[in-house]
Amino acid sequence: MSGCEARDAKKLVRSPSGLRMVPEHRSARSPFGLDEPPWVPDKECPRCMQCDTKFDFITRKHHCRRCGKCFCDKCCSKKVPLPRMCFVDPVRQCAECALISQKETEFYDKQLKVLMNGATFFVTLGTSDKSELMVCRLSNNQRYLVLDGDSHYEIEIVQISTVQILTEGFTPGEKDIHTYTSLLESQHITEGGNTRAIGMILQYKVPGSEELTQMKFTASEDFSCNKKLSATWLAAMHKATKLLYESRDQ
Repeated sequence: MSGCEARDAKKLVRSPSGLRMVPEHRSARSPFGLDEPPWVPDKECPRCMQCDTKFDFITRKHHCRRCGKCFCDKCCSKKVPLPRMCFVDPVRQCAECALISQKETEFYDKQLKVLMNGATFFVTLGTSDKSELMVCRLSNNQRYLVLDGDSHYEIEIVQISTVQILTEGFTPGEKDIHTYTSLLESQHITEGGNTRAIGMILQYKVPGSEELTQMKFTASEDFSCNKKLSATWLAAMHKATKLLYESRDQ
């Protein structure tokens, strides 16, 4: 087994919430992952935390696997996939958490695969006036953006500070921002309309440096199929960035 394979190896673990397939090394965890929450102790929840029904021998209590709170069966009956916590099978969740998990499952089933398959962009580093045609993809362990062309870059997701998705139909300037998301600070996400994504600007920190490096991605105009694939990849990147932004408060 190579060093990379060893770092990315996974193991099956059992917790009170169910079976999980997790990385053997914590450092190999996906940035999209969430920690399994502690359960509210039984003695602290004599009533359902949603409908206030009192628990007894007939009305049993259940813990939501996503938030850890106590609910009756009626308020916590849904079993929904929870890929962000690496559960093998669908797990019991309250109604509010189930809705969130269902939306995230769509990201895992669709957008994450798009990001890992990659797309082609003209990439410009910093203030350079030269660009290089490169394939950009999310690594298999979901921890890096990997860029391959004549040059090679690996940008760690957790080091990305801001993401701008540029859209077609606006003149250059502040209105060409489809979404501006700060992953390290407290900036809000702003959404554009139905315009098509044509590029992206990343700002990230290089390990060992406190200064931000900027990289601009522009969709290739060479082939319409490549342009469409690039737009789909950028839309998936938008969803991934939004997911990371929202997860800071979870």
